[in-house]
Amino acid sequence: MSKTDDGEDGPCRGDEPADEQAQFSALLEDSAEDLYEHAPCGYLSTQLDGRIAKINATLLDWLGHRREDLVGRKHFSDLLTVGGRLYHETHFAPLLRMQGEVNGIALELKAADGTRLPVLITSTVKTGSDGQPLLIRTTVFDARDRRAYEAELLRARREADRERDRLQTLATTLQETLLPPALVDVPGLDVAAHYHIASTDKVGGDFYDLFPLDAGTWGLFLGDVCGKGAAAAAITSLARYTLRAAAVYDPDPVAVLGNLNTVLNHEYNGADPRFCTVVFGLLTPDRGGFRITLASGGHPPALLMRADGTADFLPTPGGQLIGVLPDAHIATTTVHLAPGDTLLLHTDGLTEAHTNATAGSEDRYGDDALLDFGRALAPTTASRTVSAVRDLLDTFGTGVDDDTAVLAVHAPRPPSGEQQ
Repeated sequence: MSKTDDGEDGPCRGDEPADEQAQFSALLEDSAEDLYEHAPCGYLSTQLDGRIAKINATLLDWLGHRREDLVGRKHFSDLLTVGGRLYHETHFAPLLRMQGEVNGIALELKAADGTRLPVLITSTVKTGSDGQPLLIRTTVFDARDRRAYEAELLRARREADRERDRLQTLATTLQETLLPPALVDVPGLDVAAHYHIASTDKVGGDFYDLFPLDAGTWGLFLGDVCGKGAAAAAITSLARYTLRAAAVYDPDPVAVLGNLNTVLNHEYNGADPRFCTVVFGLLTPDRGGFRITLASGGHPPALLMRADGTADFLPTPGGQLIGVLPDAHIATTTVHLAPGDTLLLHTDGLTEAHTNATAGSEDRYGDDALLDFGRALAPTTASRTVSAVRDLLDTFGTGVDDDTAVLAVHAPRPPSGEQQ
């Protein structure tokens, strides 16, 4: 004790820190207890047999139970739904005994009013100094918001799946309407075609057709519209029907493509111009085969495979894209398709396919490889050519990133000249 100014005994100055420390310790104990009771998660302590020994106010509030109704009276499994109780007995409890800890298990608790509370459970076995288990401490996290989020996410995913399926069906149906249901039968000519779809999610812009004109004359075309989707489909439909109508009016291949160029340039010359590459051919019987006049508007050259086993491209240099300029230059060439010869028209999805499907690969199939392909195949037929192209596209797998259309025409040999 120390003396005050008036001589009375007063408290020692050394006692003040001790009192403050005691008050602080008591405050910490209160705060720790309050944190346990009103934590943002539920706390539960059970004996080894599952009987509840301690439970915090947060979990009691969630479940709507009174403390005295649970502590010492109920087991943890009594708080679970029937399915949760079964899972607890067959999986959760055995795993906890083996590992001493189980984290993040999704269960459902049963509230006093019968409602279900989705939760995430983490349990730990508390051991004594001798390593023997004493009790089980369990932390309970309210998963209602998470469950609602997961349910909404699942609903949105299912809706997206249904929408994707609907769009794929729509795209497939639309794609089918843009192609001829069947190529016409041309006497003395074998014809085969194939359309390879690169993506079921988007409508491609490739198109082809073969149709009769005047007696003894047929028209054919194959083209590729820039872009994909609904906009490309609209151009495809317009191009296909414009070509047929223009060929009826004037079958000259240059005039046909000139009409299509005028239509596209007039309709789509604004901020979003649309164009396509097209090759149009006029077929007439000639000397046991066919005379074919081809006009090209920026399209890849056709591949001619001769009966003698040779093959080469039919050059149409200088042909310009259809729809870009008011007066596009149209390149033409004329060839005699003799008996045993086969002509292949194709879109650039074939030559621009990646031969190596590795992401970012720049290895393209290319024109030289296609020419080698034709030389190895010749002499051939229309059906064999298209079948070989289909097999070739299959070897590229995901490397084919653009739709591909092929149209092959073949002048058969006379029966007396057929190879056995």
